[in-house]
Amino acid sequence: MKVGLLGTMVWDTIHARDVRNAPIEEWGGASYAFAAFAAAAPADWEVIPLVRVGSDLSDRALAFLHSMERLDLDRVRVVAEPNNRVELRYVDEARRSERLSGGVSPWPWPVLEALVGDLDALYVNFISGFEMELETAQRLRMRMHGPVYCDLHSLFLGVAAGGLRTPQPLDHWRDWLSCFDVVQLNEDELALLASAWGDPWEFAAQTVGDMPRALLVTLAERGAAYVASAAFRPDPLAWREPGVGLKRPLAVPGAVRSGKVEARDVVERGDPTGSGDVWGATCFARLLAGDALEDAMAAANEAGARNAAHRGATGLYDFLQGRIAK
Repeated sequence: MKVGLLGTMVWDTIHARDVRNAPIEEWGGASYAFAAFAAAAPADWEVIPLVRVGSDLSDRALAFLHSMERLDLDRVRVVAEPNNRVELRYVDEARRSERLSGGVSPWPWPVLEALVGDLDALYVNFISGFEMELETAQRLRMRMHGPVYCDLHSLFLGVAAGGLRTPQPLDHWRDWLSCFDVVQLNEDELALLASAWGDPWEFAAQTVGDMPRALLVTLAERGAAYVASAAFRPDPLAWREPGVGLKRPLAVPGAVRSGKVEARDVVERGDPTGSGDVWGATCFARLLAGDALEDAMAAANEAGARNAAHRGATGLYDFLQGRIAK
C-alpha cells in the first residue's frame, strides 16, 4: 500500500495551553497527522507526505520528518515563501483563537499531478485552507484511482485583519464535497455547513451518496458520529470505479445508516491541539487496513485521547506506539 498524506506543516506558538505560563513553540498542523498515520499503518506500507515547506523553516521541518523512520520524504517540496506560522491562544480546554502569519501558496496542479499517479490512497488535511483550489481538487478527484479521505477543517476559516482566523461558510460546498470519498468535520463545522437546513444531521443524511460516501463528525470528549450511504463499502479500495472521475456513477441502492462511537478514554486537562488531525489519520489508516467503520473510529478515538495526553507533535509518533511514557 502506497498512501499519500497532503497537508501543511505549521510552526505553532501556543499560549495558555495548560498550567504552564510560558508560550510553547513547536511543529503543528499536518505534523500531527503524519505522526498518527505512520503509527497506525502496517509496517510494510509506504507513507508519503505531500507537503510544501517554506524555505525559512525547511531545515527544521526536514529534521522533524526524518525523526519518523516510516516516512518517505521524496515528495516534500521546499518553496521560497515563508512557512505557515500560527499563534494559538486557548480560552479554555477546547476553544481557541488562531492568528496566521506567512503561508505557502496552493499546490499548482501540474506539480501535484506528477506526485499522485502511483498512489493507492490519499489523505487530505486542510490545515491552512489554502492547500489547493477547488479546480485542483476536482482534477485530483479525476486523477486518483484510489480512495480520497478529507478533513475539511480550515476550509471553514477565513483570514481577518492581522491574520486572525474566523469561521466562514464554505462556498461551493457541494462541489468541494463531491471531490472526496469520505469527509471529516467537527460538530461546529457541520452546523456551519448545514446552517440553511436547520437540522445538521438531516443535512448529513441528505448529503451522503456516491460522493461523499460518508460524513464523519468528531464530537470532542463525546467520541464521534457518522452518516454513511449505501455506497460506503467495507473495502475503501473498492470505492472507485475506473474512468468515472467526476461523472456521477450508478447509484447504489440502499438506506443511509448512522451511528455514534463513544470515547472510552477522556484525558482531563490535556492538550487538544492536533487531536482532530490524529483522529482522521488514524481512522483512514485503519479503514485501509481492513477495519470496519466503527472499529476504525474507536481506534481514532483512542489515538485522539492519547494525543491529548502528549504535548506537541515532537515525539508523538513514538508516543502513539507506546515507545515512550507520558
